[in-house]
Parts: sequence; structure tokens; C-alpha cells
Amino acid sequence: MKREIDMCHGPLLGNILRYTLPLICTGLLQLLFNAADLVVVGRFCGSVSVGAVGATSALINLIIYLFIGLSVGVGVTVAQSIGAGQEESTRQAVHTAVPVALISGLALTVLGVWLAPQVLRWMGTPADVIGLSTVYVRVYFCGMIPSMVYNYGGAILRAAGDSKSPLLYLSIAGVVNVALNVLFVTAFDMDVAGVALATALSQLLSAALVVRALMRRTDACRLDWRQLRIHKRSLLQMVRIGLPAGVQGWMFSLSNVLIQSAVNSFGSMAVSGNAAASSIEGFVYVAMNAFYQTAMNFTGQNIGARQYNRVRQICRVSLMCVAVTGLVLGVGVYLLRRPLLGIYITDSPEALAVGMQKMLCICFPYALCGVMEVLTGVLRGMGASFVPMLMSVVGICGLRVVWIGTVFQYFHTLPSLFISWPISWVILIVALSLTYLVLYRRLTKQALEVVHE
Repeated sequence: MKREIDMCHGPLLGNILRYTLPLICTGLLQLLFNAADLVVVGRFCGSVSVGAVGATSALINLIIYLFIGLSVGVGVTVAQSIGAGQEESTRQAVHTAVPVALISGLALTVLGVWLAPQVLRWMGTPADVIGLSTVYVRVYFCGMIPSMVYNYGGAILRAAGDSKSPLLYLSIAGVVNVALNVLFVTAFDMDVAGVALATALSQLLSAALVVRALMRRTDACRLDWRQLRIHKRSLLQMVRIGLPAGVQGWMFSLSNVLIQSAVNSFGSMAVSGNAAASSIEGFVYVAMNAFYQTAMNFTGQNIGARQYNRVRQICRVSLMCVAVTGLVLGVGVYLLRRPLLGIYITDSPEALAVGMQKMLCICFPYALCGVMEVLTGVLRGMGASFVPMLMSVVGICGLRVVWIGTVFQYFHTLPSLFISWPISWVILIVALSLTYLVLYRRLTKQALEVVHE
């Protein structure tokens, strides 16, 4: 059965939905890596261990997002080369991406192991969880090389129109992860170190499967270990698109570290409640992010093929789909907030109350986050990565930092902290919409000038 979807021809709605559904499932499975960690330690080790794992998420994202952003550059570079029919450029991008992934993974391993205790202390992590948090982060980062290989390799497959294979490989790895979680925690009494080790080993498996898939391809995306080298042109294009995406993710994570630090000031039960709510919220976000990846790759291939009118249709259909999905999932998760939080929190009414407060402020308006993600994806697919990054840094990260120093300091309540999310989404949507209109008109004008020449 053919796995690739033709992004440049055929009905958009059907192709977008068929492409996005495996992405959503892939994102859900990636979240299950961390969710399984939280559930297992919550059931067998207690709320302190849940807080220890939950307190690390902002730190982990802060360290890895700069390198994960480069996978965005990989995907757009490959997609535009495929759309333009440039096989040699596609091959060079593929064989540049893998060594960059290996180097990125090694750098992340060193950074994570070295910086973990210092940054956790700087974040004000409660004393009763910081020891376990440090252990979790250090073991977790030992799996960064395979994690980067999976992310970069998966970006190549998705850029080629294959969103199903990464899902299949992550499904296999996800089952292994859950099984190892239970084994290491219950049989070997390893606590948070066990769930971190399980995650690292499952990432190794998913990376091996992605590499195997790339080596078995018969098109320009086929991986040949003998041809691995960093091609300057491909690397520069990946960096031009991916680095701003990485900086944006890093700044998002930095603002979330500041928010996590503010949450930490309310004690370990607040940390546990926030961690549980964030995990549940993440299951909604993966759907929003899946439409972002879809919009980016569909736009990238059609920009390469110079089909600008189809780009406008991609934007319109993707926005419609993500708005409906975000509304249904966001409201649905909020209505089920108590039983969902109960999966994570079994011994603290205080932590449960904090989780419910966060879900009220963030889950209801989550469709706004989806609209923001799709607009960002379309702009990146068009090759514009710096402008969305700059807008995000100012409109979201800047606002959240100012918010913490003003509104939150005045009220000093958790709801006054959480409400900064939807407010920042609205601001960025307006800015991204204006940028898209300007850039699209510029591209169509240039296309008309070429035709008249």
C-alpha cells in the first residue's frame, strides 16, 4: 500500500486529513512516553515522584528545542526540493540531516547531564523533589542521540508525504516504553530513574526503525551511509529555516521555565497538579501541532512547485480543520477534567484543584493555539522563518515575562498566571495573519512578473 500522499495534486481536504491523522497519533504516542512516566510513578511511587518528573518538562524542552527546531529546517528543505523536482538537492539534504542529528544528540547529552542540577535549582524546584528530578533528567538525556535521529529522520519521511511510517515505528516503541516503565519501577524499584531509562531505550528503537525505513527507500530520500556528509548549501538552508524555529521553541520554553518557577513558589502539590494538567493539555496540543506540520509540508512542496494559489487553499482548509479540532478537543477535555486528572493524582485534593484551575484557563480557548500553529506552519513552508520567530518572541514570550512581573505579582494566584496563555495566542494570531497576507501578495506579484517577462 502506497504510504506517500501527493501534496501538489488532488483534493486538499481529504489529503490533509489523511496526512494529519497519523501525525496526531504520532504526537499522542510521543506524549505517552512522558505520560506513562507520570502515571507509573504516580501509581507506584506517589505525588512527590510525579512532581519530580513534572518539574523537569520545562527544563527538558528548554535544552532540546533549539536542536529540534533544526528538524523543521530539514523538513522544509526536503519538501521544497521534492516539490521542485530537484533530486540531487533532496539527496544532499537527507545525507546532511543524519550527521547533524548525531552531532545535535551528542551536544544535548552533554548539556543535559551537565546543566540539570544547576538549572533545577535556579528554577526554585522544591527541595523534596529536586534530587529525583536531577536523576530523571540525567538518565533521560542519555537517549538524546537516538531521539534526534528519530526526529530528523521522521521529518524527512513526512516531507516526502509519508506520515504513516513514523506512527508505526513510534507505536512499536511506545508499547516497549510502557512495558519497561512497569518492569523497572515495580520489579527493580528504580523509581524515576527507571521511567527515564525506559524512555531512552524506546527512543533507541524508534530511531533504528526510522533509519531502516530511509535505507530501504528507492527515491531521492534513500539513505546511504557511504554518502553521509554535511553539504554546505543544504545545511545553510536548514539553519536558515530551522534555527529561527529552534530559537522560537527555546524562547517558548524559557518563558515556560519562568512560569514553572512561579508555580514552584506554591509548593510541591501545585507542581504536581500543574504537571498533571500540562500532560493532559499536551494531548490536545499534539492535534494542533499536527496541523502545523501538515500546513508546513504541504506549503513547502507547493512553494517548490510554484503553485501559489494552492498555498492559499492549504492555509484556508488547514485553519478550518484546526479550529474545529481545537474546539472539540479543548472543551471535551475540560468537561472530563476530574476523571482525567484522577489518572495522575490519587492522593492530593490540593494538587487536583490546581490541575482543574489550569485546565479552565487553557483548555477552553485551545482552538486559538491551533490557529496560531497553522499560520506559523504556512509561513515556514513559504520559507519565512525569522519573522514568525521574532513575532513569537515578542508577542508570546515577551508578554508572558512582563505578565509574570506585573499582573501575576499583583494578584499572585495561579489563575492569574495561567490566563497569560490565551491572551498571548490572540496577539500572535493577529500579527501572523498580517504577515501571511503581505508575504502571499509578494509571492504572487513576483510570479506574475516572471510570467510577463
